[in-house]
Amino acid sequence: MKVQANTVRPGHVLEREGKLWAVLNTQIVQPGKGGAFIQVEMKELKFGTKTTDRYRTGETVERAYLEEKEFTFLFPDGENFTFMDGETFEQLAVPGEIIGDKAPFLQDGMKVDISLFEGTPLSVTLPKHVTLTITEADAVVKGQTASSSYKPAILENGVRVMVPPFIEAGERIVVATEDATYVERAKG
Repeated sequence: MKVQANTVRPGHVLEREGKLWAVLNTQIVQPGKGGAFIQVEMKELKFGTKTTDRYRTGETVERAYLEEKEFTFLFPDGENFTFMDGETFEQLAVPGEIIGDKAPFLQDGMKVDISLFEGTPLSVTLPKHVTLTITEADAVVKGQTASSSYKPAILENGVRVMVPPFIEAGERIVVATEDATYVERAKG
């Protein structure tokens, strides 16, 4: 399917030279002279080679058709993570590198969206927020105000996150899975 180059976003898959390329990053560049262009950083899905292409903003690119399905996370298995299709109950092993640094946020029974191309998993989208318990939190520094500074804390999954000074160890908080940032105290 042909799409405008300026609509390409990270996570999209482009078809180029008979190969599939996952978009890692896009940047609109407006040079002093000439028209703006889109700089697209991509990774070839089969061999993992990376490249950067430039497209004029009005240019079209070939976007691969991906199937989006909801899966349930079951368990980690070495380098892979196993998910189950809620409709067919078939299991799917997804390599850890596809999930990347979001893997620690996977929880038993979590519903995720997996993008598939001809049955091969290309990306895993976790829920925007997860609720986790803080196992360690630094003490509050005297004179520190709640509005100006955060302190480091460690979550039950081992991820380090910055939290407001009033958050203590043992509390449950809501964390954004996209960038591992504190959102709010968990309710209830």
